[in-house]
Amino acid sequence: MGFAENNQQTDIGAAVRNGREILLQAYNWESHKYDWWRNLERKVPDIAKSGFTSAWLPPPTQSFSPEGYLPQNLYSLNSSYGSEHLLRALVQKMKQYKVRAMADIVINHRVGTTQGHGGMYNRYDGIPLSWDERAVTSCTGGLGNRSTGDNFHGVPNIDHSQHFVRKDITAWLQWLRNNVGFKDFRFDFARGYSPKYVKEYIEGAKPIFSVGEYWDSCNYSGFYLEYNQDSHRQRIINWIDGTGQLSTAFDFTTKGILQEAVKGQFWRLRDSQGKPPGVVGWWPSRAVTFIDNHDTGSTQGHWPFPSNHIMEGYAYILTHPGIPTVFYDHFFDWGNSIHDQIVKLIDIRKRQDVHSRSSIRILEAQPNLYSAIIGEKVCMKIGDGSWCPAGREWTLATSGHRYAVWQN
Repeated sequence: MGFAENNQQTDIGAAVRNGREILLQAYNWESHKYDWWRNLERKVPDIAKSGFTSAWLPPPTQSFSPEGYLPQNLYSLNSSYGSEHLLRALVQKMKQYKVRAMADIVINHRVGTTQGHGGMYNRYDGIPLSWDERAVTSCTGGLGNRSTGDNFHGVPNIDHSQHFVRKDITAWLQWLRNNVGFKDFRFDFARGYSPKYVKEYIEGAKPIFSVGEYWDSCNYSGFYLEYNQDSHRQRIINWIDGTGQLSTAFDFTTKGILQEAVKGQFWRLRDSQGKPPGVVGWWPSRAVTFIDNHDTGSTQGHWPFPSNHIMEGYAYILTHPGIPTVFYDHFFDWGNSIHDQIVKLIDIRKRQDVHSRSSIRILEAQPNLYSAIIGEKVCMKIGDGSWCPAGREWTLATSGHRYAVWQN
């Protein structure tokens, strides 16, 4: 590659270094029922105008399940979300409006087409990437090596230690990147295989931005969330390190703590070092913060944020360091007021140039009150305790139910 070509398109680290991403998760668990690519195409102007830099789309390939998380033919872009033609039209429109399309990369497991070793459906005859049983881990009925991570049960797990598998996956990712036009990647079930393979895939396909879903349980005593979640955030940080620091990761630690904090336990939002208690407190440039996603919220509701407190959640993640993500449901389905309050917070973040590495001083972390100054340009409080910043330089930028933001 010539030196002249080494611009933003191929500079893997540029977006992470810049630290000014704002992501939209552009679907939920039910989206496959609603002609999704066409629905999103109509919303692209609003997504762009609201300030989102990237929109995470559901898995684009043909899948055994309509939501897309049981892929089979990776090169078929006809899915329950719409045809290949409609997907390409959507990606083109996003490009026109300068919102990057993020592909959901589901490569931990793959549904077989024919029976092989042991009578399992662990071969992929008759479709592109027609792998045999060696591509499937021995722990899930294949003839490959043991998995380098946790098993996703009920379906053949891919053995990424096989060179032929990695070569094929890299070529497929390059095709998504260069032919289909996806610019960013989200790695599904990142616990399932070693992060060193994610590093290799990122280096091979050169997405502008990557984020991994490394989701395991927070530290609970029974149903009670423990104050100290350091071991939980350390596991996420170890995964990011394993990718050669090329990928970011969803900050599940912050989500777990924040959704307890808003119930009148705001003391949780300051760790023993005086820092934010999630991944964002330790490695903010790699922490992708969020309130809910298609698994934790939506109709699955595995670990939902309290619905009457979501604006406090957004007031936190949209004013704080890290890389904030807004969930489709909150933005488009919970009414105009919530939509406009989120847009206002994004606007303040951009105007006051809060970014992933902005400094933060936590001023209060009481049961019913949390307040902080971010980048010396933004001040915020959440909770029903009354509070305002000292000093005449601060003016109220926005406020809502149990939250307020000031700027100077």
